[in-house]
Amino acid sequence: MTQTMRWYGQSDPVSLQDIKQAGATGIVTALHQIPYGEIWEIAAILERKAIIEQAGLTWEVVESVPVHESIKTQSNNYLEHIENYKQTIRNLSQIGIKTVCYNFMPVLDWTRTHLFYELPTGAKAVRYEALGVAAFDLYILKRTNAENDYSPEIAAKALDYLTNLSDSEKEELIYSITKGLPGSEEDGFTIEQFRNNLNTYEGIDANKLAEHLQFFLNEIIPICEQAGIFMAIHPDDPPFPIFGLPRIMSTANDIERIINGTKSPNNGITFCTGSLGVRADNDLPEIVKKFGKNIHFIHLRSTLRDAEGNFTEDNHLEGNVPMFEVVKAIVEMQEERKISLPMRPDHGHQMLDDLHKKTIPGYSAIGRLKGLAELRGLEHGILGFMKQ
Repeated sequence: MTQTMRWYGQSDPVSLQDIKQAGATGIVTALHQIPYGEIWEIAAILERKAIIEQAGLTWEVVESVPVHESIKTQSNNYLEHIENYKQTIRNLSQIGIKTVCYNFMPVLDWTRTHLFYELPTGAKAVRYEALGVAAFDLYILKRTNAENDYSPEIAAKALDYLTNLSDSEKEELIYSITKGLPGSEEDGFTIEQFRNNLNTYEGIDANKLAEHLQFFLNEIIPICEQAGIFMAIHPDDPPFPIFGLPRIMSTANDIERIINGTKSPNNGITFCTGSLGVRADNDLPEIVKKFGKNIHFIHLRSTLRDAEGNFTEDNHLEGNVPMFEVVKAIVEMQEERKISLPMRPDHGHQMLDDLHKKTIPGYSAIGRLKGLAELRGLEHGILGFMKQ
């Protein structure tokens, strides 16, 4: 695998020099300063590429070119936004980018209830608590008909959960859910804005959203074939419905539908073990074996889930993800395809000296460096065993 790390640009507390010292050779980044839906002009792309190359690194993957909400809902000027997306693809191709990660999650990208959850070790992680989401949905957001999505027992537990939060803990819950996490398309919402954005999906179920995705891909993929760009859709995070919003990229069946719906080697996935691994019914090594030829980008991380629907970001080689079996399947797939796919250690604990610094949730330096070292060692060990 080609070792990469995500970088959020010059404002990122983790510098390109830090990333190079960690052992990565490639960068995963995006032009977050450009409002989503607008064209990424060649000059802006070249400027970012030059900064990366001056640091002795390569720009391996764009993560992400955001899909405008109007495309997901097929409303307003969505056709214009699709044309803008096509031009961005063409422009990225001109400066040598080959892989574009994106997602089709409505309103929110990845969602958590805690951004700095303290672990027994003293390190901090991002965490998702199901009762926290239910409490926010039912009693803070007060989404119309939200009560239909929860059993009376869960609703009562959610109320108790909220009642026992201090004012600061309640503010943290609201902030964590609404602020717009790294890589998301928005800088955050007020409660009213959040409610209004949810309302734009009224009448759009999973089947309808899947149709909208296929329409988008049918428009985009021919351009990607001409430009030599590989599209890699990221799984839903979390991989189940929240706030009444549909999910369409959460299971192996979803992956199969997306790949078969627009058949092309340029239509593929970002294989994210953290997102897919939250569901016990996702067999991660089997997904690699079945869809390996359509995997264009890899996120490796592990989560520790429980029976109540909660999960916490775990150490990269621990938790519920069978990382040895996953990496072994990836190595075998790459050997068969004669390719080295870009991989980044996804998320990481805030730990050691980073506990005393301002960091982006999930994207502090030392935790990701630790994850990258562990994953590199695992891959090298597997490769060495296979050559015996």
